Amino acid sequence: MPVISSKTGDFPFPGGSGPLDTLVASEPVREAFRFFDRHARWIDEQHLALCRIPAPTFNERARAEWFLDQFSSFGLSARLDRAGNVIAHRADAPRSAPLVALTAHLDTVLSPSSPAQIEFARSRFHGPGVADNGAGLAALLALARAHAERPLSAGAATPLFVANVGEEGEGNLSGMRFLCRPSPLLNRIRAFIVLDGPSVEHVTSEALACRRFDVFMSGPGGHSWADHGTANPVHALSRLITTFIDTRSAVRTAERCSYNFGVIDGGSTVNAIPSSARAKADLRSADPLTLDGLVAGLAAAAEAAEAAENRLATAGRVTASIRETGSRPGGRLSETASILNHIRTVDQHLGIRSWSDCASTDANVPLSLGLEAISIGAGGRGGGAHTPGEWYSPENRILGLRRITLLLCLLLADQG
Repeated sequence: MPVISSKTGDFPFPGGSGPLDTLVASEPVREAFRFFDRHARWIDEQHLALCRIPAPTFNERARAEWFLDQFSSFGLSARLDRAGNVIAHRADAPRSAPLVALTAHLDTVLSPSSPAQIEFARSRFHGPGVADNGAGLAALLALARAHAERPLSAGAATPLFVANVGEEGEGNLSGMRFLCRPSPLLNRIRAFIVLDGPSVEHVTSEALACRRFDVFMSGPGGHSWADHGTANPVHALSRLITTFIDTRSAVRTAERCSYNFGVIDGGSTVNAIPSSARAKADLRSADPLTLDGLVAGLAAAAEAAEAAENRLATAGRVTASIRETGSRPGGRLSETASILNHIRTVDQHLGIRSWSDCASTDANVPLSLGLEAISIGAGGRGGGAHTPGEWYSPENRILGLRRITLLLCLLLADQG
């Protein structure tokens, strides 16, 4: 493995935040900060190693087992749950202790074709998943080892470290859904800090609801010349997409929304009328009524496209059908929520200019249940997420680690 180094340094604390000044001066926090400085190279090397383990959605097992070994090597009590999530905490933590969950998703949209595709060059990591969510996972490891070597809190509450599956795409937040199912473990969790990507400027405190659909058109098929005029599923599906987009473009809503047809497939050869065609649609809005309107519009476009194609056809008929494949729930933190006040206090103390935003992350699930949760970046800089050209710079990663530490400690202190 190549030798990697991160730029570190002493970040200013311009705060004057009262109790937070006391927390920063406490020995557990000072020791955690020293740990990050001393082990910056180790954190980078772990980042490189974990990103070289392919973990596409639904196939995160190898990376999960690697995390299980890492957590165990730190001396933490670690296990894989039935969903495939890796769960870890200090072995000496009381069995009934309140918990603050620190999570990061294991899966990636794209996977490296070989370990060599993940590389460190020109002071940056390069390759699929190095920022989303290599940055969050590396931070999770760093916090877990720091806490294993010296507990971040002497109080009753303890951190729960979770490397979870199924965040991206059609994973439909499956790992977080399992973690948040009714259970004795969930009853102990007081708050969720979700680490996703690198940016420290955003604080996701509102969950962007999302619904996803497979849209099908089926027909008899035939020869492109001999059966010309037979109802064509690809033509009908194209009309469906155009109708939906044209209709939505004419609609003005008070709430922001988005729609995307991300996959289209159908047919087998250029000189055959296909017997089927399919598209995948992604519809999003933070407002439930606006999202319901998008869903209704998709159904109406399917009905109109089916009818139009069948009117034009001289033989056969197409049939449209829609199947929902995923639904991410929405939710929003109260402006007075403790976790939101704490992150604002921490950011003021560290001189970070952050803002609240709305996005679709693992935090959607706890937020939809009325639990305190935010999604934040883990520090550093990155770009090109979900593309082969993804990159991550670890410069100032330690600022993000200090931010997470202070937020975690404040939430642990809330539990007395």
